[in-house]
Parts: sequence; structure tokens; C-alpha cells
Amino acid sequence: MKYIGAHVSAAGGVENAPLNARAIGATAFALFTKNQRQWKAKPLTEASIRKFKANCADAGYTPDQILPHDSYLINLGHPEPAGLEKSRTAFIDEMQRCQQLGLKYLNFHPGSHLNKISQTDCLARIAESINLALAETRGVTAVIENTAGQGSNLGHRFEHLAAIIDGVDDQTRVGVCLDTCHTFSAGYDLVTPEGYEATLARFDAVVGFAFLRGMHLNDDKKSMGSRIDRHASLGEGTLGLAAFRMIMTDARFDRIPLILETPDDSRWAAEIQMLKEMQK
Repeated sequence: MKYIGAHVSAAGGVENAPLNARAIGATAFALFTKNQRQWKAKPLTEASIRKFKANCADAGYTPDQILPHDSYLINLGHPEPAGLEKSRTAFIDEMQRCQQLGLKYLNFHPGSHLNKISQTDCLARIAESINLALAETRGVTAVIENTAGQGSNLGHRFEHLAAIIDGVDDQTRVGVCLDTCHTFSAGYDLVTPEGYEATLARFDAVVGFAFLRGMHLNDDKKSMGSRIDRHASLGEGTLGLAAFRMIMTDARFDRIPLILETPDDSRWAAEIQMLKEMQK
């Protein structure tokens, strides 16, 4: 069974996210538990937490179907002490919010070296940041999202993801989210059947499917290997629909959140339906 959805709005309170997901026919969803462009947010209220859990239960969403995302401001590999401390504090807060909501995942971009420290040192800082957050929380898995490799961002090579995981003390609480656009832009073929199988075989050999906790389903406005992150609506980018047909019939992607982050939210219901039909 595939859990298919989108990153829906939580405007007006996190309790609205499951309602917005149900309205587009989603069987999974992602959300921000706070404003993603601000460092701090008011604590979640007991009423909001209670309504979120009730709305999830009413719509049939379990924690296995929900993949919250942290703030874009956070850089867990920041080269400077002040920036690193600020990011770690914010990340711990995000993990705690997920714990309060009864969620089991927090998806995040690994971090950037900003051309001030080595890749090795940056990856080690990211792993240390995860360890600190896991020590402050219970039951929430830190889910590393692979990146396109734009600028000084790390996470575009499967080896980066493996290095971070290797540095995490409790590997039962760390996982990976693969973004189709990011994977393709990073130089991994997902279009041809041969390339698709070779890419996934490489992922399994380097990282391991045992760590896969979710996917982001996005077409790509740029070419393979561009290392530029530009999402496109399904079928309107360089991936086309071929990759998504293969994913939808691939049992390795069963029972994890498959989340659209395509640019036109008015098309999400139609894209979700299209993906569901690809399974037949």
C-alpha cells in the first residue's frame, strides 16, 4: 500500500493540516509545525495538540503517514558556533513539537558548510546535532532529506547520508527521505529503467533501504546533474512521468509517506489521483 499526499498548509493551527490533506484525497501528508521562516514560535497549546490528534484519527492518518518538515533556517552543520547553537536549539524545539503531537518523524535538510569548514567536519557536526536532539526527545526519528547539492549544501551524495548516519549513536532513530527532484539534479538517473534500478541499487548499497522513511515526489525543472533545486509539477519537467510510474509500482516504497511538493497546490488533488491510478 502506498501512502500518497502533499505538504499541506497548517495556517490557523496544526490541527488544520489533516483537514487540508483529507480535502485533496491524500493518504499521507507533510506539514510545518511552526512558521518555517522564523526561528521561534509560540508553544503548541494543549487545545491545538488535542484537535490535531483528533482530526488525524477522524481522517484515518497514523504517524506512519505523516512527515513533518523543520524550518528552512536551520543548518545543523553550521561552521560558526553561534549559528550552530541557534540551529541546534531550533531543531530540538521542532523535535519536541513532533513528540507533543504524537508524530514519529521530523524531516530536515542536513546542512551546509558555507565554504568555511571541510565537508567531513560539516557532516560530523550534523551527526552530533542529531545526537543532541535525540538525547532531548523520545520516540521521534530524525529523517535526513537528500539535497540537489546547490551551493555549499551537503546531502547530495548517498555517501554524505551514510556518513551522517554512521555518526549517530542511536541508529534506530535516524532515517532518510529521498526527494526525486533532488536525486535527479544531484546526478542520479531515475528516468530510464536501467538508471532507476542502478540508482536504487546504489542507494541500498551505500545507505540501505532499512533507513528509508519517506519520499518527496517532485518533477525537476533542471537537467540531471545540474545541482539546482527547482521543483516542477508532475509530467512537466525533465523527469517526466516515467520515474513516478516506476515508483508507484515498486514495493520498496510501500507504507512510507510519499509527499508532493510540486509548485501548484491547486493541482495536488489531481496529481494524487494520477499517482494512485499508476499503481493499477
